Amino acid sequence: MSTNIVISLDKRQKRADGTYPVIMRIGHNRTTTSIALGISVKDKDWDEKNRLIKKSYSGSVTRLNNFIQSKKAEAMNIIVKLQDDNILEGLSVKGLKDRIARKNASTSFFAFAEEQIKELKKAGRLGTARSYYTTLNVLKTFNRNKDLQFKALNYKFLTSFETDHISKGLSYNGLAVYMRTIRSLYNKAIKAGLVEGELYPFKDYKVKTVPTSKRALGWEQFKRIIVLELAPDHECFDARNYFVASYLMYGMNFADMAYLRKSNIIGGRIKYRRQKTSKLYDIKITEMLGKIFEHYQSAERDYIFPILKRDTLVLQDRDIMWARKRYNKKLKVIAQLCGIEENLTSYVSRHSFATQAMLKQVPINAISAMLGHSSIKTTEIYLKSLPSETLDDYNERITQNT
Repeated sequence: MSTNIVISLDKRQKRADGTYPVIMRIGHNRTTTSIALGISVKDKDWDEKNRLIKKSYSGSVTRLNNFIQSKKAEAMNIIVKLQDDNILEGLSVKGLKDRIARKNASTSFFAFAEEQIKELKKAGRLGTARSYYTTLNVLKTFNRNKDLQFKALNYKFLTSFETDHISKGLSYNGLAVYMRTIRSLYNKAIKAGLVEGELYPFKDYKVKTVPTSKRALGWEQFKRIIVLELAPDHECFDARNYFVASYLMYGMNFADMAYLRKSNIIGGRIKYRRQKTSKLYDIKITEMLGKIFEHYQSAERDYIFPILKRDTLVLQDRDIMWARKRYNKKLKVIAQLCGIEENLTSYVSRHSFATQAMLKQVPINAISAMLGHSSIKTTEIYLKSLPSETLDDYNERITQNT
């Protein structure tokens, strides 16, 4: 291993009181860098041979030397673990320093979460950043605004958080959203070398969910929305078009629809990357979808649908939030106009597409690919329960001769 740690004085930085900083010098792949340990001593009080503070120093020599050795041991543990995981050789000396410095600087879950939120915003992933931010605030409230160390975020903490959440009459599915975010952040911290995998609380704690009420429409219900006669100036005209277009594009979510550009239409197909996963889609434009696109052709904007009004990512994210809120309100009106009792939201189109695909015996791996899920298990959640009408039909077949 061509990596080592040496404790020394940084004699390039003499302070006004005649002391020099004690540093941890990191040598890696023939390059060096250093991390200051927050201690400074005079040259006469430093034992260069043994890399320790001499007894001549006026402060607590034993405590400081123990501190220095513990920091070196922590750094070496990180290096050995990186080597065992086949990560060490691929790191630059700066990358290695970052791993060690982050470990020594803080093991605060809250600080790490805030750092991740900043990175997500820089990357333009504002939806995920917002989800992280919401979870972080809920956790801070539960923890009475005290800092939360990774070692304290254990099985007992998670079960206490669960009990507090449920005692307020809130749902397990809402809790699951928070828990998945916590789990995601914890996994990232392990990968970054900030916390040891042995502390991972989700080996024992399992995220709980309960079946939700049916979110998918039957085909006859969906057809009522398609044939609903609405004039272009009707308050629900755009909402109906968005709902149907989403269904016709593999259950495309609202944010992806907002970002669709005219340049995404190529050779009678819609080609785009999903905002959430960057998965590439290539969807044939059917006659019905083509008519919807044709209505929204405009030389004044690059985007197909009139959802985004502003230029920056932050402002566009607000445009989407505001437009989605209005969209869901209009869908409630459409449900009344069509005699649909189910709660109609933007996600019902996506669930309806998945359910209809299942009923037409499309293989689940194909449905998963069309929805853009990274795991078939996620798709199975969408398809957890068949529509009641389908079960009634099956029951009738079974019992018709009894």
